[in-house]
Amino acid sequence: MIDPTIIAIGTAQTTLIVLVRYFAASGGFALWTARRGITAGPRDEGRRRKQIRSEIGWSIVSAIIYGVPAGVMLTAWRGYDLTAITVDFTPAAALWWLPSIALYLFLHDSWFYWTHRWMHGPRLFKTVHAVHHASKPPTAWAAMSFHPTEALSGALLIPVLAFVIPIHWSALGVVLTIATIMGVTNHMGWEMFPQRWVNGWFGRHIITASHHEAHHARYNSNYGLYFRFWDQRCGTDSGLASFPAAERSKSNQAHGIVS
Repeated sequence: MIDPTIIAIGTAQTTLIVLVRYFAASGGFALWTARRGITAGPRDEGRRRKQIRSEIGWSIVSAIIYGVPAGVMLTAWRGYDLTAITVDFTPAAALWWLPSIALYLFLHDSWFYWTHRWMHGPRLFKTVHAVHHASKPPTAWAAMSFHPTEALSGALLIPVLAFVIPIHWSALGVVLTIATIMGVTNHMGWEMFPQRWVNGWFGRHIITASHHEAHHARYNSNYGLYFRFWDQRCGTDSGLASFPAAERSKSNQAHGIVS
């Protein structure tokens, strides 16, 4: 019999993990952004501070929501062995390690694309998704700035997959790390990848900040999370944006030079 107390403890643990992960990742990349002399978010300092407070507030709520299904998954795995998460690194697990990561990322990306596109319908955008798009432009702190309904949608898939598709615990860790990093870096207001990558094979297939920034600027395109696959197949890929203002460093501003 499943003990509700154990589930509650597992949920509390995962919620704390998600919160720490959010502040570490978003805070770390926000600090990196500042140290590069880049001002992400609104140009006006007052608006920027207000927006960041809002992003952090919504993200804390989202972290709590993300912690619930993750806690159920964690408890079901550690306490009852009910998930498809594996521990032993057998030869079969080694062969499945990379494909499982790729499959999880593709399924997560597919789920995100279609639910994200659905939330851009007039009714859901106004009542739900507008919370995320209130960041104009977003900062690294906006990675989890979602309405609770959108947060729940985003929180469910990976825990559900963990019950049905076998994956080694370390591979699941890689998936969650990629999800965290891309969620933050795609919102931080500058492109961390070299332009030769962004404009080459990598950028034609993998979503980076330049691709997602175009979504926040145009609203009606670039709905993907990791890959440009669905945007390209469905005619919703509007190409890349640039960051001429966000990438202007303080030192360059002082010398009247635009980088």
